[in-house]
Amino acid sequence: MSRFTLDQEIRLVQDEILLLGSLVEQAILNSVEALQRRDATAAQRVYDNDRKINAKHHAIENHILITFATQSPLAGDLRFLAAMLEVNTELERIGDYAKGIAKVAIRLAETDYAVPIREIQQMADLATSMLHRSLGAFVAGDTVAAHSIPEEDNQVDELYESIYRKIVEGMIKSPDTIDLGNQVVWVIHNLERTADRVTNICERVVFIVSGESVEFDVSDDEHLDE
Repeated sequence: MSRFTLDQEIRLVQDEILLLGSLVEQAILNSVEALQRRDATAAQRVYDNDRKINAKHHAIENHILITFATQSPLAGDLRFLAAMLEVNTELERIGDYAKGIAKVAIRLAETDYAVPIREIQQMADLATSMLHRSLGAFVAGDTVAAHSIPEEDNQVDELYESIYRKIVEGMIKSPDTIDLGNQVVWVIHNLERTADRVTNICERVVFIVSGESVEFDVSDDEHLDE
């Protein structure tokens, strides 16, 4: 196969990943907005749209595997394609986080539980901004941005801790809110994990450009995803 054909296939996959990233970013924002508005219908829409995200994820995966098999990629191309497989998976998992937030929004829609929505919205805005910029770094091969974006994860963690303390204080004062409070803890957990997934994407950007395997310092709570 020609170099032109391989480059064209890589660009096509890259464009599809950017489209998936846009779908995932919007899903996070829409799920938090549904929570803020207590809009079960909007939340259900986010929940149902996760099927589209999953379908896009599988289509990209198949495209990459076919490119591996048919285009005889060289070492640098192999590194790029392997990294794109991982970025594709990170985005699919962020889509799962949006679905989880939507599920909580549906459960809380008919309650009067005092959700700390302003701080949650701050978390969502920061995490999706990090996501958007990490994909920009992915396209541009911008290792400077890839190194700097994960530093913002500390801000997400600080918001998480602040909201968590507020929720626990509310549980102590009103034990009857424990179940509802735990639902909101799941929301902020998913947003915190979104930022961690972005950090993983940034690591892949560095790997694509330099071949260097780096690991930025993020919270180690992967086991909680399951």
